[in-house]
Amino acid sequence: MKKMILKGSILALISTGVFAAPPKDCPVTYDQLKAALDAAVTQDNGGLGFDMWGTVVNADGRVCAVARTGEKLNDQWLASRIISAQKAYTAATLNNNQGSSANSTGGFAFSTASLYGAVLEGGPLYGLQHSNPVDTKWAYAGNSEKFGTNKDPLVGRRIGGINVFGGGLSLFDANDQVVGAVGVSGDTSCADHNIARRVRNYFATNGIAQAPATEADIDYAGGYPDCSGSSATFYTENIVGLSQRFP
Repeated sequence: MKKMILKGSILALISTGVFAAPPKDCPVTYDQLKAALDAAVTQDNGGLGFDMWGTVVNADGRVCAVARTGEKLNDQWLASRIISAQKAYTAATLNNNQGSSANSTGGFAFSTASLYGAVLEGGPLYGLQHSNPVDTKWAYAGNSEKFGTNKDPLVGRRIGGINVFGGGLSLFDANDQVVGAVGVSGDTSCADHNIARRVRNYFATNGIAQAPATEADIDYAGGYPDCSGSSATFYTENIVGLSQRFP
């Protein structure tokens, strides 16, 4: 009887994320993510100027860190916490190292924004967004007071999920090997993409992680929601030119 109670207590603790810890091969720490996210949202990203959630995962999709820019839990859309993790998982698992197969010139990756057109009905990746569902056992577990802190219950978990709108970008090392991805959420999807690029640019300029040599990017002027029309000039002049490789 005592063994059964002890076993149940251990499982309960695990389910709330008490024993979770960042994987040892995380490309980014909580403090680095928080600093990058805070810096990114202070700039004009072409959206609504809302507070944001950000998640970084390692190369196999396990959560390394979750941060938020608002002081209180509901200063940013709560649903965007899991969406940011989805975006990070998507970007981390749709890429290739330099040197894999014929990919010898540099790492290649899809941004989540680049998948938008391909998954529409009739597109070559139609249905992709329904694959790899979120693991709800971990996604909604734990004490909400820890959400977005260095003790977020998502840390150490592989949340999964495929997200097909802006905000998810892969992270590579100096040898163009996949080390993980970042996902951000909380504004328009185009602004999410712009913020993610600024976050990754912060990582690159600080020698932490960088963009791949080749990346399927957002189509700013060609019909992506929130990025076309009168806003196209802002996006192309202020975002596209950002350098996201190591100096």
